[in-house]
Amino acid sequence: MTEAENVSRRSFLRGGLAAGTAGIVAPFIVPSHVLAGSGQTAPSDKVVLGGVGVGRRGGSLINMFSHMDDAEVAAVADVDRKRAKEVASWVDGEAYEDYQRLLERDDIDAIATATPDHWRALVCIHACQAGKHVYAEKPMTLTITEGRKMAEAAEKYDIVWQTGSQQRSNATNRRGCELIRNGRLGKIEKIIAHNYPSPWQYGMEGQNVPDRIDWNKWCGPVGPVPYHKQLETPRGKPGWLSFRRFAGGEMTGWGAHGFDQVQWALGTSHSGPIEVWTEGEPFDPPTYTQPESRERGNKVCGRPKVYMRYPNDIVMELGDGPAGGAIFIGEEGSITIGRGSLKSDPPELVKEPLEDPEVQLYESNNHGKNWLQCIKTRKKTVAPVEVGHRSATVCHLGNIARWGNRRLEWDPEAEAFVKDDEANKYLDRQRRKGYRLPDRV
Repeated sequence: MTEAENVSRRSFLRGGLAAGTAGIVAPFIVPSHVLAGSGQTAPSDKVVLGGVGVGRRGGSLINMFSHMDDAEVAAVADVDRKRAKEVASWVDGEAYEDYQRLLERDDIDAIATATPDHWRALVCIHACQAGKHVYAEKPMTLTITEGRKMAEAAEKYDIVWQTGSQQRSNATNRRGCELIRNGRLGKIEKIIAHNYPSPWQYGMEGQNVPDRIDWNKWCGPVGPVPYHKQLETPRGKPGWLSFRRFAGGEMTGWGAHGFDQVQWALGTSHSGPIEVWTEGEPFDPPTYTQPESRERGNKVCGRPKVYMRYPNDIVMELGDGPAGGAIFIGEEGSITIGRGSLKSDPPELVKEPLEDPEVQLYESNNHGKNWLQCIKTRKKTVAPVEVGHRSATVCHLGNIARWGNRRLEWDPEAEAFVKDDEANKYLDRQRRKGYRLPDRV
């Protein structure tokens, strides 16, 4: 491929062509000498990817994309140098410690990122500013303010964004949400979601930092904390997902999946609840000072019980619903949506097909391929940035309800609590110098 042809392809994939940025998909003519042979994908049709944060989930994403015909993984970045080199060797790619060096590469069209939650916003905003399309794992954000900034960046730089809410690409989940959207339950009276625990405090004694990792950079925006091996993994004894400095607990971990299904089923993917409150004893999180299982923290931080009210007086209670889904109760019975599972009472509610449905939800049967295809066509993905932000916001509202311990009115349009300056302090958090979000994206 000549340099001119390479530039043209990059411009197309990044949305630089005038027709593409105007929302019109123009035909893209590939010179015959770069077309693939029978049964192969032409190099010009491949989306060249970089991976940022390639631990447990990030490594899985790299493995997944590397096996797709229309993708090529060229590089990865991770503050764990050893891990970066190992994952890069899977794809014969380049390994970086600093993700900014990966973003500087003109040959990379897009990134897939699965950093710990406290790093996600900054990586994604920088990727947008570098013109890279983004696959961002869920939960998309650590705070509500971050989500709005990320959405602004994606829109400004015309980025094709996929949030890792892969249940939207599951046919069973889509059918369940579509049934509810088309009135199979009649008027929805109540929703029972899972009682996701909120995060607790980190106070573990420090260990020697391994030579393989830049621990100061791993801590990044939150500032330095003592290193501990368990902290490196999301669900260790315990891992970073359980600690408030770095994440939102399972409220944002599994809750990002479950609340996303509620949002989809209610048709509120661009809005959300309008009120949130708790009932029960005040939130009193423990501080973990040494390794132990998450059982104690999850039990203590699963109370008080959280309630949210959606428009039309639909109340969602965090209780005995399935993780990753919810029980929807209406005039005609109930429908339970789990991860790839669907059942109802009475059973015929989900067995009878929809005839001429008024609402037909976005159909995607492969989350990663949906993103790659949309990069080429300039269409929206099944889980674009606004959807990811709004679903994460529901998670954050659950945590803020426990932290505030009072009834809070939420304005989903203004993305603020109504006449409650104290609660609005939870919309964002402080970051240390050198890791702060840009004032303007």
